[in-house]
Amino acid sequence: MLKNTVSLVTGGASGLGKACVERFIQQGGKVVLCDLPSSSGAEVAKSIGSSVEFAATDVTSEKDVASAISVAKDKFGKLDHVVNCAGVGVAYKTYNFNKNVPHKLEDFTKVVMVNAVGTFNVIRLSVGLIGQNQPNENGTRGVVINTASIAAYDGQMGQAAYSASKGAIVGMTLPIARDLASQGIRVCTIAPGLFDTPLLSSLPEKVKQFLSKSIPHPQRLGHPDEFAMLAQSIIENPLLNGEVIRLDGALRMQP
Repeated sequence: MLKNTVSLVTGGASGLGKACVERFIQQGGKVVLCDLPSSSGAEVAKSIGSSVEFAATDVTSEKDVASAISVAKDKFGKLDHVVNCAGVGVAYKTYNFNKNVPHKLEDFTKVVMVNAVGTFNVIRLSVGLIGQNQPNENGTRGVVINTASIAAYDGQMGQAAYSASKGAIVGMTLPIARDLASQGIRVCTIAPGLFDTPLLSSLPEKVKQFLSKSIPHPQRLGHPDEFAMLAQSIIENPLLNGEVIRLDGALRMQP
């Protein structure tokens, strides 16, 4: 299903996004790898080969995203799939009563802007090109996959901004799927639990072991390729649409 297809992956220089880039290439696809100019995106793309093209992209910028979509069209001739993995997070309580300091509004705004608004920005601009594809036997022209988090449901203390942003992605999944259904574009969201990404790999080993033991089964952090595996399954299963899929080993986060 991925052979000879073209995908645009945001946050593609590391973690879940990079795993999607690598898997899609292994399956015979081509990828526009989108990440910030300060990321290692150019090096990652170069190391993989000519099937990957790096596009420096701030997902909240209309100009950057439009330019990345143009790369897909100019370099590979089309766009079949979009995988939104770009995201940021902060950890602050709504109010710090010890210091008498409220959560900074600019921090909350930034997280919502990158995670929720950035995701929508990429979707709204990319589906115009996807919609030009010839439909397959199911009438499908392409697939959009977003990344939420189980924090959308089980947000912990200090996760108000992150949970709000991921909850917005969950909430927009069905209406966007309905908006795009007439054009044969499917939309699904993955809500991952604890994964072994750069964000978590910086934690002390003792902390990672503790987090792993909180997961019912398997008792370990998720591998990024398991996220990419699900992304591939969503693309290949024609009936998956408008759905949010938890990928968390039955983990339910404690307060």
